[in-house]
Amino acid sequence: MKELKWKPFWAILRISAGFIFMWPFLDKLFGLGMTTAPGKSWLAGGSPTVGFLSGTSGTFSWIFHPIAQSQIVTWLFMLGLLFVGITFILGIALKPGAIAGTIMLFLMWLSVFPPSGNPFMDYHWFYAFALITSALIGSGNYFGLGKWWKELDFVRKFKILE
Repeated sequence: MKELKWKPFWAILRISAGFIFMWPFLDKLFGLGMTTAPGKSWLAGGSPTVGFLSGTSGTFSWIFHPIAQSQIVTWLFMLGLLFVGITFILGIALKPGAIAGTIMLFLMWLSVFPPSGNPFMDYHWFYAFALITSALIGSGNYFGLGKWWKELDFVRKFKILE
């Protein structure tokens, strides 16, 4: 692979993408008061998915309303936020992180379709592009643990884990 230019830029993009997922995880888990009040945190018995999914009014809201209270959906959502956040902040497992993050972003986009403003190109797709680009260029090698991660035997055996 050719040496990448602008390493600090790619590292900042990757880490920023990680915080886009890690922050809502922390806010919903602890109720940090940004979008989740302390009394409605997951640890306080609140649901990270009910408020958003129950309130959707888009074309596909009929799909998302029934699953809003599902514990499986809540756990998948929270674990997905945590997984993508960790992989991108640390620069490891960027390919699976990008896949998981893009699926989550697609589902969030679909739940509000058509989004306000621009019905197609909104921030969900921009974030997905940042995730995919970061994974494809190997940005975890720069200011991250990507080089170490890729040397692990199981990662060498299963390239999708890079």
